[in-house]
Amino acid sequence: MTFHQKNVVVTLVSFSLIMLYMTVRIGWLVQTDSFTDTNVFWLWGVVIVMATIVTIIGMILTHIVAAVRETIAHGEADESVDDTKDERDIRIDMQGTKVTYTVSSTGVALAMLSYVLGQSALVMFTALIFVGVIAQVVGDITRLVLYRRGF
Repeated sequence: MTFHQKNVVVTLVSFSLIMLYMTVRIGWLVQTDSFTDTNVFWLWGVVIVMATIVTIIGMILTHIVAAVRETIAHGEADESVDDTKDERDIRIDMQGTKVTYTVSSTGVALAMLSYVLGQSALVMFTALIFVGVIAQVVGDITRLVLYRRGF
């Protein structure tokens, strides 16, 4: 697996876990009638901090484990990390970004539509953040599929 594929897998796993956490937490807030400003703002903060910390720690640990595994397999450390981007990597990243923006734009329109149809602004903003996480997951899946396809 290349350096870029590892990064895509790490962000996919971390944002999938964040999406799962957010789904469970929002469901719990709605069921217990505690979907209030304070609780939702706290959730947003946790999601943003988790997205940052989990992704950074995940990438560091993934590259450390890969380097250790490579050293064990070949008996010597490979000092060079091939993190160069060729045209294929750039094109895959652009297509993943395009999918991410498309999903995000559609989600923003639906979130604003929920506000127009009478939901509170808190629901709209929560939907915006949730759609952002979903867009990132869908974009990473697209990138991973394109890498696996060899495109």
